[in-house]
Amino acid sequence: MRMLMVGAALVMMTSAAMISRAMADDDDAKGAQKLAMQGRDDYWHCLAREYSRDSNQGLTEQAFGRSVAGACPSERQYYRVALLDYLTTQYPAIDAGAHLATANRAVESAQKDIVTAFVRHRPPQK
Repeated sequence: MRMLMVGAALVMMTSAAMISRAMADDDDAKGAQKLAMQGRDDYWHCLAREYSRDSNQGLTEQAFGRSVAGACPSERQYYRVALLDYLTTQYPAIDAGAHLATANRAVESAQKDIVTAFVRHRPPQK
């Protein structure tokens, strides 16, 4: 009888540890997602400030694209790292190189979107 109780206690402790770990993993994923979203928002806000600069008025699409590519280096890097951390947490079985490529594409996409907005909303050139 005593062995049965010890066995039951071990099963309960193991189950509790597994549930606790699953909850911690879920908290880690939520925290990583929140940081990735914050990084995205910070990067977008910085790109929006770059878009709004008066000095961009006469720039060509290519010149503005180069300007955007070099703008906001700390925000861009934070976004890339936070997104990489989220992807690694969410999809641990996928190669880290694939996650890095995805994070880099997300940064490139943000830059492309701001350049597209610039081209569509600039006044016609004389």
